[in-house]
Amino acid sequence: MKACGLIVEYNPFHNGHVYHVRQSRDASNADCLIAVMSGSFLQRGEPAIIDKFHRTKAALLEGVDIVLELPYLYAVQSSDLFAEGAVRTLHESGVSSICFGSESGNTQHFMEGYDVFRQNEPFYRELLQDYLKQGIAFPEASRLAYQKIGLTTEEMDLSQPNNILGFSYVQTIMDAHLPITPLAIKRKKSNYHDEEITGPIASATSIRSKLLADHDISEDVAATMPNATIRQLHEYKWQAGCWHAWEGYFHLIHYRVMTMTTEELAAIHGVDEGLEYRIKKTARGVTSFYEWMQRIKTKRYTWTRLQRMFAHILTNTTKTDMYQLKNTTTVPYVRLLGMTRNGQTYLNAQKKEMNVPLVSKLSHHINPLLFIEEKASNAYYSMLPADKREKLRKQELQPPIMID
Repeated sequence: MKACGLIVEYNPFHNGHVYHVRQSRDASNADCLIAVMSGSFLQRGEPAIIDKFHRTKAALLEGVDIVLELPYLYAVQSSDLFAEGAVRTLHESGVSSICFGSESGNTQHFMEGYDVFRQNEPFYRELLQDYLKQGIAFPEASRLAYQKIGLTTEEMDLSQPNNILGFSYVQTIMDAHLPITPLAIKRKKSNYHDEEITGPIASATSIRSKLLADHDISEDVAATMPNATIRQLHEYKWQAGCWHAWEGYFHLIHYRVMTMTTEELAAIHGVDEGLEYRIKKTARGVTSFYEWMQRIKTKRYTWTRLQRMFAHILTNTTKTDMYQLKNTTTVPYVRLLGMTRNGQTYLNAQKKEMNVPLVSKLSHHINPLLFIEEKASNAYYSMLPADKREKLRKQELQPPIMID
């Protein structure tokens, strides 16, 4: 069987994702679609609006055959490390192609961009460091450096978030000489950061904003999602009592920071350049997560970077934890969240060819990184009442989700 990989977050799974699934199957001519998905916390440092198990169900009901979990240490990271973990997970699962949505939608632009980058990489690195020393935040510094080496063009705008991720996927594939064909699909209608819902295909940002503001699924929001997602959103809220957003964790993070020393804060991954002192200083008197973010944010520290940092504080993810990814040439395991019967048929044949363990539930003895997954899961559910928290957490110990 021929498999195509998708790199996703499904936060939540919406009509744009339905379009991506269908286009990916057509473009790749694949028998099986495998999605590698961020778990409890996402690439931009946010908690997922509903947990990974309910997001998995929605995806499997809407055309995905297998859902794998991207390990936390890769998921809550900048684009390069996020891409490395996702691409290598899909490589271990045997995909022959990876299909991703982008603002460009032209695979050739990414391949040509990779050649330009490799020819000018030393100059790019030099420019990047110069811009960072000027106090410019990494995303803008990187964009300016790309522009100077002739990489950011109208056809290949590397200031756009999905182009940036797509370029990172291509870099990982090419640098590691992986037998994977990248396929770019042009994003349809909505932009990644659009905050307003204007039609049936809307950004996940606008959908989440409306869901969290209304505490309910309004008619215009329902029109942007398949019925499977609507059911899973309702089911999760019925079980948990809420949908997840950073404000629900404010008291927990604030307690952590107020009871940590600056040395302990400095040991957390993402707390760099003396940021521990700014975190401590701004913690005094804040009454919400949003207010705290506003107090810390500067031109140098982007909103996304700070959200990731707070995710690492909440989960107690240290710089020492990150050393586990040093000098690795592959992911340590592949975590299976769910599958269809078609996906099961594929995995039964493919797992004999895998070079790393296929994990179906949390088990510490397989790899130390699974202990970090347990911490992330515990942190994710920590905002809930004890009875709801324990019931939902038990999903980690159950067999993978199976959809007929």
